[in-house]
Amino acid sequence: MIPGIIWRVLLIAIALVFAGVQLDREAGKTYPLAASVPEQFRSASQFPMAAMALDSDNPDYTLAEAERLIRRRPLPAEHLRILAQAQFAAGATDESALTIQYAAQRGWREPLAQETMARLAIDAGDMPEAARRYAALFLRRDTQDALLEELGPMVLSEPGGAGRQTLIEIVGGGDRWHNQFLRRGARVMPADAFVEIVSATVANGSRYDCDLLNQLERGLTTRDEAAGEGLKTVIADQCPS
Repeated sequence: MIPGIIWRVLLIAIALVFAGVQLDREAGKTYPLAASVPEQFRSASQFPMAAMALDSDNPDYTLAEAERLIRRRPLPAEHLRILAQAQFAAGATDESALTIQYAAQRGWREPLAQETMARLAIDAGDMPEAARRYAALFLRRDTQDALLEELGPMVLSEPGGAGRQTLIEIVGGGDRWHNQFLRRGARVMPADAFVEIVSATVANGSRYDCDLLNQLERGLTTRDEAAGEGLKTVIADQCPS
């Protein structure tokens, strides 16, 4: 009889653990469920708990939840980003700055980390690094154009400068995103920088869609006549009629 009781208790314990793990997984996708996950089972659900804690008026609670997230799931860059925000809210500005740098190194597509690192690089006068961070933001479809328009003149202000040269290398090495670069770059980059990057990459062997270039030339000329004339020269070289 005793072995039977032990067996049933064991089955119940396994079922409870399984239920807790499943609830944790579901809460990682459905944020409102996170608070209902028992603390000892929180893994995936700790991310929404920490993210929601950022809206708290209690910085100590926010920091505790963020630190718990890092202890349980330390690898994702976005988890470090949440920790940096929590540290900043708690007044630990030096620790926050260091954490955001780690986040940026670990995840090139983590937007807040990339924006922060871009601004730090700009302040330090490190235009190649700023341009790399700018490119990481540029490639994210959910990055607001307004942010790229704000950072672009800071990163790409100097004709022939290090920021532009770095973008030339990045764009020239990424044939698969040339059309994305053309469409977005014509909107958000300084017009003369956009034309310099297109012209240099064409000279280095890149080839762009001629119909798209012609379409963009008309809009660019309206925005900046000199830049439009420069793009016409590129089109004439690459797309002879």
